[in-house]
Amino acid sequence: MAERILVLNTGSSSIKYELIDAASRARPARGVIERIGDGEGLLTHHLAEGPPYERKGRFADHAQGLRAVLEAFGTAGPELDPVAVGHRVVHGGSRFREAVLVDEEVIAAIEELAPLAPLHNHVNVTGIRVAQQAFPGVPQVAVFDTAFQLSLPPEAYTYAVPREWRERYGVRRFGFHGTSCAYVSRQAAAFLGRDPHEVNLIVLHLGNGASATAIEAGRSVDTSMGMTPLEGLVMGTRSGDVDPALPGYLARVAGLDARSVEESLGRHGGLLALAGTGDMREVRQRAADGDAESRLALDVYCRRIRKYVGAYYALLGRVDAIVFAGGVGEHDAATRASSLAGLDRLGVTVDPGRNGAEQDGERAVSPDGAAVAVLVIPTDEEWEIARQALELIR
Repeated sequence: MAERILVLNTGSSSIKYELIDAASRARPARGVIERIGDGEGLLTHHLAEGPPYERKGRFADHAQGLRAVLEAFGTAGPELDPVAVGHRVVHGGSRFREAVLVDEEVIAAIEELAPLAPLHNHVNVTGIRVAQQAFPGVPQVAVFDTAFQLSLPPEAYTYAVPREWRERYGVRRFGFHGTSCAYVSRQAAAFLGRDPHEVNLIVLHLGNGASATAIEAGRSVDTSMGMTPLEGLVMGTRSGDVDPALPGYLARVAGLDARSVEESLGRHGGLLALAGTGDMREVRQRAADGDAESRLALDVYCRRIRKYVGAYYALLGRVDAIVFAGGVGEHDAATRASSLAGLDRLGVTVDPGRNGAEQDGERAVSPDGAAVAVLVIPTDEEWEIARQALELIR
């Protein structure tokens, strides 16, 4: 009997899932429910062969959505008999440094940490609860997106803010995209033929959310996202770095309260604010059509990445590879080239032919013999969750 892991990624308004064969890494089934709690939603259930199974309808909440996922397996297959269920949990605070078996104490802790990730931790718990009911006796494993980043040294995670804020309210940098960074850094080392504990990397996870992480000898030593995912690079709808005095200024001149400013920076900032869309593909098309705001958005986006690459190069002292991952990082050759332009004297160059080639998979886009390899490593967070879950139950 094949060992299969069901991986659940319960997001703020969606549920993504994959059934993964532990031995072959094959995906007998995968799918997504979109627009949970927001009008008519759509469940798309993909099998290894044949057309997808689809179901439209209103999914009032995540519990109803997860029940629909289980029904899709029952209707379209395959048989769902996992040896474990792996759950992506966004925020583990400073407590969870690795994957853990879920019990009531763990669930309570995830709930307690919800103020740090209010859109995610509560629904992550909903996913765990429904899976517990559906698979009694099957181990439930929580894999935290912040865990890989908890190797940050104190000088990296400490904000220069009042002691009471730090000690009483837990104000510090946490960082995110840890599951992706764990997978990508290990694969990058293997691509280079090196042990992960021998290499220094700068990982650029560029998707709708975006982050830069400095990895020294297999451990994160700095990362661009902070206490929340808002800090750092320009993203699809998040502003990234802004002056911390901005909320106070807008309160004085525009009468905006802190919550509305936070909402705008997180949901209406980034590429969306600059170009009118958070989709990089649309921004590039508009820029190509002559839209000046879209051109500016691209310049701001790539300049911010380049600034972090330079800072992390200085921090690490030696960089073996710069690694692009995430939807934009993996598929947008122009972003890769623009983000690293002008870094030739640091040994960072991109080969135009390799970078622009229409191909997928792991690859180098730097010239042969480059002092710093530039790699594209497609991330596989679902496999990383499954791998950690399997290691834990074994």
